[in-house]
Amino acid sequence: MFPATWTRLSCKGLSSLALRTQSLLAGSGPTYWSKVVSDAERIVGYPTSFMSLRCLLSDELSNVAMHVRKLIGTQHPLLNTARGYVYDSRSNLQTRGLIVLLMSKAAGPSHAASDLLPQDMVSGIYPSQRHLAEITELIHTAFLVHRGIVDLKGWTDSDGPLKDMEFGNKMAVLSGDFLLANACTGLAQLNNTKVVELISSAIGDVVQGIYSENSSTTEENGGVDTAAWEDRAFLSHGALLAKSCQAAMELANHDKGSQSLAFKYGKHISLCHKLNSDLQPFVKSDAGELASFSLSAAPVLFHRQIVGQERWRQQLQQATTLRNQLDYSKLLAAVKSDKGVSSAVDLCRYHGNRALEAIQVFPSSEARSALENIASAITRF
Repeated sequence: MFPATWTRLSCKGLSSLALRTQSLLAGSGPTYWSKVVSDAERIVGYPTSFMSLRCLLSDELSNVAMHVRKLIGTQHPLLNTARGYVYDSRSNLQTRGLIVLLMSKAAGPSHAASDLLPQDMVSGIYPSQRHLAEITELIHTAFLVHRGIVDLKGWTDSDGPLKDMEFGNKMAVLSGDFLLANACTGLAQLNNTKVVELISSAIGDVVQGIYSENSSTTEENGGVDTAAWEDRAFLSHGALLAKSCQAAMELANHDKGSQSLAFKYGKHISLCHKLNSDLQPFVKSDAGELASFSLSAAPVLFHRQIVGQERWRQQLQQATTLRNQLDYSKLLAAVKSDKGVSSAVDLCRYHGNRALEAIQVFPSSEARSALENIASAITRF
């Protein structure tokens, strides 16, 4: 079921290709990740969190923000999205634009870029590539906001006031659409047809991936094998970054080979990040923080493949309380008792190594080291 190369690569690649990053990343947790991000931001010239400031400080979005404040005190997820975007100490929400900038600087100017002058670069990055990084962040944020729309089917009074949820949904649709519209306007200003095609197709991929995730039932998820999971995760979580990295190479007139390598790094680091996110409830040392986890998370799906559908149904029944609610601590113990978690860790390290391999052709530089550090940080548990 799982490629035999995963275990071998997880033991070799990260230790050999990024050996010098181990001392830098000797910390753990949020502090460890924050240092990697802050060092990378220094390399590209300014913090990623300021990249989309032109849009976020616009009069239109400020007006939307005033209305969103009315949701304070409700349980609508749009508030958590907005709070996380501004205050998230791990900077998880804002790394896509940063990676696009690092990739742009690591690749450097192209010898074929006759119409692009080196003096136009700021910190080794063309203005159009910085603009692309902002667009990538706006698109990602727009989809984060749209994901916060609550399904009100079956909503009851005990769940909270319905009018608050309806208002929150309207604000999520409005603000998400506003961000997407600004991103599309900026995309047209790049005046590059291929880049427009790449990012437009990435938006379509994300929509398709999210629809596939939301339309799949629990039973269907049980039949998802590793390849199918990777395909689905790429559409919803990897296509935007992969195609943005490729588009950054196109803006600098790099050849198809460089574009393909940039695409591969973006693809594999996104899958790596998705696996890392799915694994967090299963690798955290503090079990007291556990509230719930998705039954479509990678460790759960891999566990279901290993134990089979009949055994999984038994485990679900054993973890179901008299009130017909899931006891996630029991289900967590069941998943951790088998090899689903270790299989997901191996797959995460496999994709981390594939990401590292993709950028080895670029000249040794601070930017390439930062990309290696990001891959190493995501694959440490």
